[in-house]
Amino acid sequence: MSETYRVQLEKDTLVFSAAHFITFNGNICESLHGHNYRVKCEVVGPLDENGYVVDFIALRDALNEIVGSLDHHVVLPSEHAMIKVADDDKEVLVTFESKRWIFPSEDCVILPVANTTAELMARYIAAELKTKTKSKFGESISKLVVAVDENRGQWGVCEMDW
Repeated sequence: MSETYRVQLEKDTLVFSAAHFITFNGNICESLHGHNYRVKCEVVGPLDENGYVVDFIALRDALNEIVGSLDHHVVLPSEHAMIKVADDDKEVLVTFESKRWIFPSEDCVILPVANTTAELMARYIAAELKTKTKSKFGESISKLVVAVDENRGQWGVCEMDW
């Protein structure tokens, strides 16, 4: 008999408020706006000697740290072909075609993504979570799923192998 176990984490504390804009259909750029994002995750793997997949508290704390680092910031993409982001440690200059924004550096988080969509933010959070917890959780985990909700029911989900 084959068994699969999963731990799911969805807490009221796993939220962040952030401003962003995305591009779509080639060269259409949204106006700067914000969301109250919610984050949840799932870890799939076998039970350990204690009878659980991973320690809920360690998972929660790592995810809270990542989510907290995004809270009350402007999230910007560093990998977009047309959005240029330049940070001189004082200000961040962002340009897209004829549009131009300047933000204080401390108000920005520049993510290694091509666009600040919910899906790509979920991938970023999943990769950070994996990096922060891999030494504690080991190699037995098979899958990590992170979901980011940007508008009460509009989830972007990233599922990655451990």
